[in-house]
Amino acid sequence: MSSSPDRRSFMQSSAAFGAGLAFLSELPAVSDADAKADPKIVMLRPDIEPLVRAIEDTPREKLLEEIAARIKKGLSYREVLAGLLLAGVRNVQPRPSVGFKFHAVLVVNSAHMSAMAGPDNERWLPLFWALDNFKGAQATNLKESGWRMKAVDEGKVPSAAQARAAFTTAMDNWDVEAADAAVAGLVRTATPGEMFDLFAKYGSRDFRDIGHKIIYVANAFRVLDVIGWQYAEPIMRSLAYALLKHDGKNPAKEDLEPDRPGRKNAERVRKAVEKPSAKPTPQVSANILKSLRAATADAMGAEVNDRLQAGDSPRAVWDGLFLGAGELLMRQPGIVGLHTLTTLNAMHYAARTTGNAQVRDLLLLQSASFLPMFREAMKSRGKVGEVKIDELAPREEDAEFTVRRVYEELSRDKTTAARTAMSVLHADRNKAKELIDTGRLLIFLKGTDAHDYKFSASVMEDAQFIAPEWRDHFLAASLFWLKGSAAPDSQLVKRTRAALA
Repeated sequence: MSSSPDRRSFMQSSAAFGAGLAFLSELPAVSDADAKADPKIVMLRPDIEPLVRAIEDTPREKLLEEIAARIKKGLSYREVLAGLLLAGVRNVQPRPSVGFKFHAVLVVNSAHMSAMAGPDNERWLPLFWALDNFKGAQATNLKESGWRMKAVDEGKVPSAAQARAAFTTAMDNWDVEAADAAVAGLVRTATPGEMFDLFAKYGSRDFRDIGHKIIYVANAFRVLDVIGWQYAEPIMRSLAYALLKHDGKNPAKEDLEPDRPGRKNAERVRKAVEKPSAKPTPQVSANILKSLRAATADAMGAEVNDRLQAGDSPRAVWDGLFLGAGELLMRQPGIVGLHTLTTLNAMHYAARTTGNAQVRDLLLLQSASFLPMFREAMKSRGKVGEVKIDELAPREEDAEFTVRRVYEELSRDKTTAARTAMSVLHADRNKAKELIDTGRLLIFLKGTDAHDYKFSASVMEDAQFIAPEWRDHFLAASLFWLKGSAAPDSQLVKRTRAALA
């Protein structure tokens, strides 16, 4: 069977950097199509419970070998993906922050997206990384609290007719116990689309945990579309629990800063009149970018709402937001800056996916409001630069610039690498694919943190939606959190080689 252009490009990048992924050929290819009970602990479906228990109980230093042996005997990619996510939601508490150790759950879809972008035999590597990452999170969770997801209280699960109202009431009141029972009833009666509209609304309503709530919404639903909705109930229970995380005061009874933009934007959406949109124009995107540099969260929500009411293109607004997020990363390449882009990726996915026009508009307004809040959060973490993404220009030297050179320079100087990328893309915009594939390959080989997978999967997906006149700037900015070719290979790559030898 001939390779697709995507896979050929990825393999060419692999060869260029001497990636040495041949050890993965020991495992079967992953095709696109395949892509003693404790009553106090939630039990999973009989078809997946033994695998999940094996992932939970196998020591970290032996898990890769155990899963590799099972794969060679017929365990499928989809089963590994399902087992991994379900082990995460049963064993890792999304508290006190929807982040930190909980990245073992948040990163599962990102690992899957990275895997699907690569050639068949290399698709196992991100999942092996995520399996090992889960074991670290499981140990941290055990040390912190020993939490495990309990069985649902069946006596409190509402009827089919009452489930939706019970769920929205519980979420509006930030009532964890009532929401846990209600979401079980909702999963048993509602369609995935109906649930998505609700979770997209509640996942984007407040600016807590630097975007991880909406990231979890997007990632949970995306993985369920792959592994099957028969596994949805424990995942949706975990998701509802995560979305109700707050900082001590019940937001339903308080006027708290993380909630204010969402409340104002929800009111704007309720009052808005849907109007036909004009074609996207670069000027609208440039104006959004300019506003993001100084406007407040409330002012950005109001501006975007006014633009939508005036007929400006939502697509052009999204482009401006993506540019603004990339600029924030360039100004401070760190944990807050990278989450501007991973959060925007989740918001954009939710807006593309929801079937509810009001939810779609709310996601856009909330995205605009979140970026100034990210900007302000960055100030507590040190110096914030003044670089402007729209002023990022190709290098002036008369030289041949290549993608290989971009990633070699990235190990030494991010700004130089970004300008080299601009030179490469200015000369040939078709090089964007090679730039993306090489960046993804280097994450496979050198990624050591959940953010490496989350970030790379996000920006490489979003690049395809951005207007050509802005795409070069966006991709160049993304280099500020990617890996240079001189970075050391991760220890997990070495471990996986040994496991599959």
